[in-house]
Amino acid sequence: MRIVVIVGSTREGRVGDAVAAWFVKVAGQRDDVDVEVVDLVDFDFPARYPEVVTPEMNRFIAAVDRADGFVIVTPEYNRGFPASLKQAIDFAYDEWHAKPVGFVSYGCRSRGFHAVSALRVVFTELHTHTVRDEVALDLMEDEPGPAQEPAATRMLDQVVWWSEALRAARAARPYVT
Repeated sequence: MRIVVIVGSTREGRVGDAVAAWFVKVAGQRDDVDVEVVDLVDFDFPARYPEVVTPEMNRFIAAVDRADGFVIVTPEYNRGFPASLKQAIDFAYDEWHAKPVGFVSYGCRSRGFHAVSALRVVFTELHTHTVRDEVALDLMEDEPGPAQEPAATRMLDQVVWWSEALRAARAARPYVT
């Protein structure tokens, strides 16, 4: 299964890239996933939604399209998720349909739960299936490491299961919106 890990924060001084690197290392121990990292800091998106799709937007859309499933790495900022992540999510639409999404979140005290709760609403509108289990880090107490590996494995097991099921379903019958 091709799982795209999207790093949602583009702030200077962010920890999202380190959190994503840890998750990719955990996922890399498996032989049932091919992980691709899509770090939003590597894209030069327009400040406003343009009339014509830009090459950078197309590059992101193509990554979403070729994925069987997703893991979103997101911080929680003021009980929400980053604007950079929402902007990128909105560039694709049909490409998200009938694919699973898992979450690795982090924040101070809240562990990113509010960000994930808000993202579940967004991804429901995009006709994805968000998996129940997630990885949540309190940056005041946790560092990504062995203690979080069981949660990462459980969440990834669910993403892979749904990826297989939904890929077979899409092959048997086109998804209807």
